[in-house]
Amino acid sequence: MRKGFITNRLRSSRKTIENPIEKKVETIHGEEFVWTDLQNPDRTDVEKLAEKYNFNALNIEDCMTKFELPKLDSYDDHFFVILHFPPLAQKIGVSKNSQLSIFVGRDFIVTIHQGDLKPLVELVDMCKSDSDQQGKKRLLEKSSGLLLHEIIDVLVDDLLHTSRKIIANLDEIEDRVFDETKPVARSIALLRREINRLRRIANPLKKFVLEIAKNVKRFSESKDDELTLYYDDVIDHIDKVIETLEESRETMEIYKDTDFVLSTEKTNKVLAVLTIIFTLAIPSTVIGTFYGMNVDLPGGIGSSNLILGPFTTFIIVIIASAVPAIMMFTYFKKLGWISN
Repeated sequence: MRKGFITNRLRSSRKTIENPIEKKVETIHGEEFVWTDLQNPDRTDVEKLAEKYNFNALNIEDCMTKFELPKLDSYDDHFFVILHFPPLAQKIGVSKNSQLSIFVGRDFIVTIHQGDLKPLVELVDMCKSDSDQQGKKRLLEKSSGLLLHEIIDVLVDDLLHTSRKIIANLDEIEDRVFDETKPVARSIALLRREINRLRRIANPLKKFVLEIAKNVKRFSESKDDELTLYYDDVIDHIDKVIETLEESRETMEIYKDTDFVLSTEKTNKVLAVLTIIFTLAIPSTVIGTFYGMNVDLPGGIGSSNLILGPFTTFIIVIIASAVPAIMMFTYFKKLGWISN
């Protein structure tokens, strides 16, 4: 059985709550630079690196803030950038992004995050282990600029994969939209929120990757054409993410309108049936009310000449109620209000 995208995210969040992310500080030595990765760090860990590499105090504050808007600050010997990506898991009912803070210089690169960016964590683990020497050499043998490209590339690829999972979930919602037995309004609202959240990540991400590509050339020994080609590939993937999310957003708007129309039509049918039943019952209610009063009426209980015996009043009420009800039913059917 295929499981919904949102359900998988919520289940994975329960596992994360049960197993909180531990603090880690990893130092990886490349041929020409040092990569320091801090997962869920303390302030003292960041301040030690700030003293070593002469980081700006305001950038340290930005690193320790749980949510800071994306930004890029350029200095003579390094630059600092904050990017947002969707985390692997999030708390139930809370829509948030995971913040990645990066310092890049000629001989160093520092990444600071909460440890919930799975592709980045796997990249660090690969560089720490000896199982994949070829991949490790590819990441560490060149410049810090190319390593930064690899980090952004794996995170953007994960973002692209997430956007494609949303498309798969759209097919499931489409089936439920046209199934009157299954409520779908909440699922549409949750997926719309997920799409909008990813759009708020992807749209500014393209702008900052372009800025990174311009700044990183100062700290790379690689050819400009090679770096440009690498970062252009990342930009191309971000464009695909944005295009996918825009298409998904338009599709969700169609599903939302369709669900609203179908729900309104279903409600109108129910109201139409109840209205017709109430309208056909009006004559019997009126006639019964009159004959229930303590007044003399033709054929009433107080009449001396009961032609049809003791049931004369009952028969008169039935006939007087049925005749106008039949006439109204025939008229409604002629107008098309009552279908076959």
